Amino acid sequence: MNALEYVPVPAFEDNYIWVVSDGHHAVVVDPGEAAPVRAYLAKRGWRLSAILLTHHHQDHVGGVADLLNGQAVPVYGPAGEAIGHLTQRLKSGDHVTIAALALEFSVLEVPGHTSGHIAYFQAADPRGTPHVFCGDTLFACGCGRLFEGTPKQMLASLDALAALPGATEVHCAHEYTLSNIRFALACEPDNAELQAWRDKASELRARHVPTLPTTIAHERSVNPFLRADHPAVQASLQDQLHEKVPDRLTAFTLMREWKNRFR
Repeated sequence: MNALEYVPVPAFEDNYIWVVSDGHHAVVVDPGEAAPVRAYLAKRGWRLSAILLTHHHQDHVGGVADLLNGQAVPVYGPAGEAIGHLTQRLKSGDHVTIAALALEFSVLEVPGHTSGHIAYFQAADPRGTPHVFCGDTLFACGCGRLFEGTPKQMLASLDALAALPGATEVHCAHEYTLSNIRFALACEPDNAELQAWRDKASELRARHVPTLPTTIAHERSVNPFLRADHPAVQASLQDQLHEKVPDRLTAFTLMREWKNRFR
C-alpha cells in the first residue's frame, strides 16, 4: 500500500484545508475555499475522491459547491447540522470508507464549538500512525470557542479526543498556535514543555512552516484546556480571575471565558 500524504493547504488568513492523498486520489477536509484546493490538486495531479466536513461554519464548507463543480463526489458531514451537498450524514460510531485510497475513519461527535460538530479518526495509516481531523474542537494549545454548545459538552468532547492514542496526529483547521501558546503560558508559566514548544513554534512560523499536525500526547502536556485538573492551572485561574475553582468543569469554564478576552 502506498504511503499517504497529509497536506495542510492554507486558506483565508489562518485556515488549513487538509488534503490526504495516495499520490493519485485525494480526500479534502473542510474546504471553506475552493480555489487554493483546486490549484493544489492540479499542481500535484491528484483527483478529488471525497470531501469530509466537520461542522457548518462557512470557512469550512463555503468552497464545497465550487470544488465539486458538478462532479459526483461523495460529501460526508454531521447529521445534526444543516449543510448543503451532503451525500452521507454521520453520527457518532459511524464509519467512513474511501475505497480509492483504502482510507477508513470512525466518527466521533464532539459538540461544543457547534452543536453537531464531528471529528474523523483514522486508527492507522499505512505506516501505523493514527490521525484525527477535528475541525475547530481541538487546536494546538487551545480549543474552539463555544458558539453553540456548553462548557460541559466541550470538555466531554476534548476528553474524547484526549483519550485517543498518544501518537495520534491532530489535524486541526487553524494556525492559532502562537496566540494559543501565549495564553497557555499565562495559565501554566512554569511548564517546561510548553516553554520549549513556544520556542519551536516561533521558529517554525518565522520560516512560514505550519505548526501542525500536533499529537495527542503533546497536547496532553501543553494544552491548558486538556489540563483543567492540574493544580498549577487551577492556581493561575484563581490568581488571575479571583474566582474559586472547586472542580474541573469550573476550571475549564473560567479558562474558556478568560481566553475569549485574552490579548
